[in-house]
Amino acid sequence: MDDNSILDMFFARNEGAISASREKYGGACTSLAYNILGNVQDTEEVLNDTFFAVWNAIPPEKPQFFSAFICKITRNLSLKKLRTRTAQKRRGNCELCLAELSECIPSALNVEEEISARELSQILDKFLRGLEKTQRIIFIRRYWYMDSIEDIAKAFGFGQSKVKMMLLRTRQKLLNELTKEGIEL
Repeated sequence: MDDNSILDMFFARNEGAISASREKYGGACTSLAYNILGNVQDTEEVLNDTFFAVWNAIPPEKPQFFSAFICKITRNLSLKKLRTRTAQKRRGNCELCLAELSECIPSALNVEEEISARELSQILDKFLRGLEKTQRIIFIRRYWYMDSIEDIAKAFGFGQSKVKMMLLRTRQKLLNELTKEGIEL
């Protein structure tokens, strides 16, 4: 079923929209949530919350890119769930991704002091658009979807060391871009 048909079902308040969404995007959402949470039960809880949130958001929202819309909700709910865990330690892959990015992305406090979050977002968008397609996809898979180096390497038919080097060089380019834009770390 195509996205427009699913959205039409949401607007008609047809509960089949949830089943159609789960069938089409459940795998991607599961993978994304699990990459962040590392726990099957928490992942399932986030998935249920995701489809509930989508049901409540549409209407009035009519997302242009439904896949991005549903993945953004899944990611945000997963990160929220991760933050609320007080007794458990973060999953290694998520913590590692965030640590890698911390080398070139300023902390929230510095961003507030240096520039607004909107300006940083615009700089990041411009940076990502300027990357070669493969670099951009690998960067997004690692730092948005939090895929492991191993999974990315398999998907592209690269060795893990090549993926690590590509990510390192891309982070260095990002650091240079942020410095050029006047953002000090």
